[in-house]
Amino acid sequence: MSAFVTDAGDSGLPLTGERTIPGLAEENYWFRRHEVVYGRLLDLCAGRDVLEAGCGEGYGADLIASVARQVVAVDYDEATVAHVQARYPRVKMLAGNLAALPLPDASVDVVVNFQVIEHLWDQPQFVAECARVLRPRGLLLMSTPNRITFSPGRDTPINPFHTRELNAAELAELLTDGGFFDVQSMSGVFHGPGLVALDERHGGSIIDAQIERALADAAWPEDLLADVAAVRCEDFDLLDSGQRDIDDSLDLVAIAVRA
Repeated sequence: MSAFVTDAGDSGLPLTGERTIPGLAEENYWFRRHEVVYGRLLDLCAGRDVLEAGCGEGYGADLIASVARQVVAVDYDEATVAHVQARYPRVKMLAGNLAALPLPDASVDVVVNFQVIEHLWDQPQFVAECARVLRPRGLLLMSTPNRITFSPGRDTPINPFHTRELNAAELAELLTDGGFFDVQSMSGVFHGPGLVALDERHGGSIIDAQIERALADAAWPEDLLADVAAVRCEDFDLLDSGQRDIDDSLDLVAIAVRA
């Protein structure tokens, strides 16, 4: 979910709610909330052949390419494919359906899938495809909004681009049901102290304050825009279930091993 702004700066990619784009003040909270997961799991990609399944703007695939042996990225959107090819030359970009990945069997060591699974209609098929393209004991790194906190009390997602959101138990079940994966860890993204202070400053939730501005289609108050633009990756905590109740997290982060 993005901040719903429609001007994507110099990226050439419109903000649809399906991707977040770096370099925009109004988008910075969501960008940093996505970016923190890339940063924390980057070491798992070092020296390996990596597929990013659903790469969006491509900044994450490019970050992974800074440490990986090679990075292949797949996205269904033609404009996204052209953008990534032009902007991030060290990423090998392919157009394709995530339910039928355009890669050979056992061709990569790691599949990265951040903030994508909630958009897919056939989630089990995608997980099966990840297992197919992974080598034995390969890793599937996945993040997704936590249904409990992202669409609280709702049967259908708030974001119209989401088909099915998951809580931690549902995500673990999705990954293990076909017998393809063992879940190595399940963590959650939380607001750290700085963001908790911003929540208090903006009526209890800086997320709700941003959404309210976007839905109102009005200029952002200067204090809200300044606070959002100043958010850093370091303002988020990535904690496991032993440190904090995973059901209270903003986003879920799973590391699964190919069985």
